[in-house]
Amino acid sequence: MIYNIYKPVGWTSFDIVKKVRSITKEKKVGHGGTLDPFAEGVLIIGTGKETKMLSKVSDEQKSYQAIIQLGSETDTFDNEGKIIKESPIPLNTENQIKREIKKFLGEYFHKPPMYSAKKINGVPLYKLARQNIEVDRKEIKSTIFDITLNDFSADLINFSVTCSKGTYVRVLGSDIARKLGTVGHLIKLIRTSVGSHQVSNSLSVENFEDQWKYLKK
Repeated sequence: MIYNIYKPVGWTSFDIVKKVRSITKEKKVGHGGTLDPFAEGVLIIGTGKETKMLSKVSDEQKSYQAIIQLGSETDTFDNEGKIIKESPIPLNTENQIKREIKKFLGEYFHKPPMYSAKKINGVPLYKLARQNIEVDRKEIKSTIFDITLNDFSADLINFSVTCSKGTYVRVLGSDIARKLGTVGHLIKLIRTSVGSHQVSNSLSVENFEDQWKYLKK
């Protein structure tokens, strides 16, 4: 089966896989695209024979809502890292912010962050980062299909983005901050859709477990 589970903040994607495996007693359980522990939202889970469908799910467009904290950059590009750089925040108008954000539409070239599951010579980058080892990473290309400013204040940018597989929204947030003349990191990230799977239809882990127990009675 394919399930649309709402991953809460603080859980890893594999935590959800393990929980679903425990609930369903299925041996084969996987997910269709990692969400960082600080992020929340749509995580597609496949069980049994349906795990074969997860590669297709992973290739589908994904949408996110994110909030950038301007003025400080962390080593992880999110609020779980340590601050490594600070910069004054210029006074940007709404039109300036919209104009700079729209420049990211189309092909987007960026480097995977060191704190990511991307593998170099078979080793996940985050394992190297935890040893204070930084390695050269080739730029990857993804596509930004849509990007919209939702709200802003002097030091916060709230935006939505629809993008292709392989887009690191944490890096996008940092790049947006730089376009606005400062630095920044994400303090919130919600995946709102994966293909046709919408956040409005996501089941919390608790609701999923309750429904499973009810159906198995």
